[in-house]
Amino acid sequence: MNACLRATVRGALNNGIEPYVVYDGYKGLVEGNLKEFNRSDVSEILSKGGTMLGTARLPEFVEVEVQLKALEQLKKHEIDVLICIGGDGTFKGAQALSRLGFRTIGIPATIDNDICCTNYSIGFDTAANTAIECIDKLRDTMQSHERCSVVEVMGRNAGFLAMYVGLAVGATAVLVPEKEIDFEKDVIEKLRQARLHGFTHYMIIVAEGVGDANDIAQQIREAIDLDPRVTVLGHIQRGGTPSARDRVNATKMGYLAVELLREGKTNRVVCIHQGRFIDLDINEGLSLQRKIQDIEVDVLGAMTGI
Repeated sequence: MNACLRATVRGALNNGIEPYVVYDGYKGLVEGNLKEFNRSDVSEILSKGGTMLGTARLPEFVEVEVQLKALEQLKKHEIDVLICIGGDGTFKGAQALSRLGFRTIGIPATIDNDICCTNYSIGFDTAANTAIECIDKLRDTMQSHERCSVVEVMGRNAGFLAMYVGLAVGATAVLVPEKEIDFEKDVIEKLRQARLHGFTHYMIIVAEGVGDANDIAQQIREAIDLDPRVTVLGHIQRGGTPSARDRVNATKMGYLAVELLREGKTNRVVCIHQGRFIDLDINEGLSLQRKIQDIEVDVLGAMTGI
């Protein structure tokens, strides 16, 4: 997000636009926590993880009265366009403000990569690389014993991160919320087959939306002669130095958001589709659906030798 912020601020200044930032998301907007930024304010943030602006949830933003308070703050600071960087909740907030006649531009940023109108969201690549690095280290410490690792990665309602990580680490099985699970077939039988093929370490990747990793480990323990070890990566996936891919894509997206602003467009989302940067109407974007690709499931099965 910091790379994207840097691009939007400097892109705006290059076009004679006075950029303000909002701290702590819609909560900060409603409370008037805004500040004008210049070029030096976004210096040295390209390599920093997280977001220097902070973030906070505001469930009350679904109420029109709260949205009107946000508009009052925008009017008070003479702001006429809002660039919103975030996930589904952020986009729904931008959509609501657009319905009230305010100009908004959305930029997808979520490690779950579950914004359906784009193939890529800021933060996904860094989170995936962090998870992969952690799992590689875990494998090093456990493969000398016949161990089964159950690793929970983030992804409350979406398994894109879990599937991507599972393919990258050669997981024995990957459990995602989009796919109905036959535990005997999808987990236990794969463990048995892996044993027959001579494997001595078994890796089960679980998206957090599937269920508690400890419960899954207990089911394995009761069904087969293995003593699983559970690792919950948690919020470690949200931090760390951003990858080159995230920095470049975030910078391009921030730049393009300012270009849309200059063109007078509103209610748009900057997206990556089939390798190209495009923009879509936010209503259209939020109405789209996305699913785990069948090829990912097929490849996972083939790579485990099952």
